[in-house]
Amino acid sequence: MYYLVYGLLYLLSLLPMWLLYGLSDGIAFLLYAVIRYRRGVVLSNLNIAFPEKTDTERLWIARRFYRNFTDNFIETIKLLSAGEKFLQKRLVLDNPELLDNYYDQGRKVQVHLGHCFNWEIGNLAMAMRTRYTFLVAYMPVENKVFERLFKHLRSRTGSVLLPATRMNKAIIPYRHQLYMLILVADQAPSGAENSYWLNFFNRPTAFIKGPERGARIADIPAVFARFYKSSRGHYRVQLITIAEHPRELPEGELTRRYRVLLEDAIRKQPDSWLWSHKRWKFAWKEELASSWIDTDSPRGL
Repeated sequence: MYYLVYGLLYLLSLLPMWLLYGLSDGIAFLLYAVIRYRRGVVLSNLNIAFPEKTDTERLWIARRFYRNFTDNFIETIKLLSAGEKFLQKRLVLDNPELLDNYYDQGRKVQVHLGHCFNWEIGNLAMAMRTRYTFLVAYMPVENKVFERLFKHLRSRTGSVLLPATRMNKAIIPYRHQLYMLILVADQAPSGAENSYWLNFFNRPTAFIKGPERGARIADIPAVFARFYKSSRGHYRVQLITIAEHPRELPEGELTRRYRVLLEDAIRKQPDSWLWSHKRWKFAWKEELASSWIDTDSPRGL
C-alpha cells in the first residue's frame, strides 16, 4: 500500500506548479463552500482572535486561509520530487548570520515556530543550509502508510526526526553534537493541568511546557522563526532571539515571549496560520490558577 500511495503522489508531484495551484484552488473552494471542512472551527477561532473585525473581514480571512491550507498540502506533495534549486527559490532566510554566530560560539539552538505556512518547505530548505545537525520534533501519525511517507519526505535533505511522544529518549544520541532543534510550539497540550496558561488573542490559552523546559535545563538559546508568505509559493523566514540564556529567566518568561512573537506574526498575516485546529479546546478554570504565568489577569471569561 505504501508504494502505491507514494507512487501516485510522486507522479502528481511532477506536474508543473501552475497546474498544481489550479488544483489547489478547486480543492480550496470545495473544502470551504461545499464540504465545509472544519468551517465552524475556523470561523469560531477567528471570532475569538479578531472580535474587532467585521463578519465580512473574518470571512475574507477564512477564504484566504483555505487557499493557503490547500496550497500547503499541494506544495508538500511537490516536495516529493522537488530538487535543491526549487527549495532555494521557495524559501529565503532573512538573517542566517544569527544561526552562524551561535554555531561559531559552539552553542546548540532551539528554534520555536508556529503552524504558519509553509513549515514543510521550511524543514527541507533549512536543513540544507545549516552546519548544525538538524533535529525536528514531530508528532507520529497513526496511519502506518502516511507515517512512513511523512518520515521519508521530511528527512529528504538531512533532517533527523524525533518523535515528540518520546523526545527525552530520542534526543539522547545527539546530546553531545552541535544541533539545532526545531519545535512547533503552538500546538495544544495534551492536558490542561500540565500546561502554562497565558492570554493568547485575549483568551486564556494552554501552552505546552516542553520547549521552555528543554531550553532551561540545557541553557540553550531559544530562537523564534517567523514564517511569512512573500508571494504565492514563496516564503521568507525571519529569526528572532527569544532568550540567549533561558536558565536565567523566571519560569514561564520564555513562553510569554514566544506567545508575543507568535501572536504578532499571526496578526501580520492572519490567513497563514492553521485556524482549522482546536487551539482553544481547553476552558479556563479557577483551579488552574497555579499554572497562570501571564502578567495580566485571565480574560475572555
